[in-house]
Amino acid sequence: MNIPQISIIAPLYNESETFPFLIERLNALMDSAQVSIEIVLVDDGSRDNTAELMQALALSDERYHCLFLARNHGHQLALTAGLAISKGSEAVMVIDGDLQDPPELLLEFYPYLKQGYDVVYAVRKQRKEGFVKRSAYYLFYRLLKSIAYVDIPLDSGDFALMSRRVVNILNKMPEESRYLRGMRTWVGFKQIGVEYAREERQAGESKYSFKQLFKLAYSGIFNFSEFPIKFVTRLGLFAIVVSLIYFISVLIKKYYLQEVIEGFPALLFMIILFSGVQLLALGVLGEYILRVFFQSKNRPLFIIRSEIQNKEFVE
Repeated sequence: MNIPQISIIAPLYNESETFPFLIERLNALMDSAQVSIEIVLVDDGSRDNTAELMQALALSDERYHCLFLARNHGHQLALTAGLAISKGSEAVMVIDGDLQDPPELLLEFYPYLKQGYDVVYAVRKQRKEGFVKRSAYYLFYRLLKSIAYVDIPLDSGDFALMSRRVVNILNKMPEESRYLRGMRTWVGFKQIGVEYAREERQAGESKYSFKQLFKLAYSGIFNFSEFPIKFVTRLGLFAIVVSLIYFISVLIKKYYLQEVIEGFPALLFMIILFSGVQLLALGVLGEYILRVFFQSKNRPLFIIRSEIQNKEFVE
């Protein structure tokens, strides 16, 4: 197979229900597009028959390049694996395997690439999740934008078309705690957002639990913001100021107003105040230290179990 112009990466985890719909739409896109496309499907340690469906497809259609990870590494590392093996000479498009990101938008994104943009990212103008999840996403994106040291676009996820040079740079970035939409912004170059209506899942249930969403949010905040550590510093200064004010008021009451000071409430107040500040400071420092600890191990970001390319197994 000749080197494709575009690679489309879709990480999959227990997506056997969605798989037929995904392949149907990807096939239709490849048949109608005026550019050569390869599809990179990454099985992130699925427990259903997603891997078997991928294997049968890749062995019958050379346009599909399938990667099977040794275990569930998580969405961000599955995308990282796909980026590492993608061969698109012009650009790489990242989508979710549940079809909430319409692959057909490639036809709308691609002209921007030809106009000189290196990143064309999708901006969600509306979502169809529940109220709680929509509200959480809305607040998080605005919080991150206000505290991040890079200008991460609002309401933009991993769904994007990136030029080959941007992908090459991302592949050279070795951080273990990955937040790809932030890394994509940090790279720079000419970028543009395109609005779209995020669709509902085609089938099945979301594989992103609230615990995983919080982990992703933590990666965004601690990887692309200095705010947490500076906040703790300011909180410590605030605690010192409060304690000094309280101490001065105690002296005034004792020596000028001749009032009797109750010792136990004052002691309890100071213990709670400083203990809370210290525990918060340790927690914030712990988040940074934990990231340094995992990075220092220098382990591979992902382990590949097997790969199928050009209808053949690749070791």
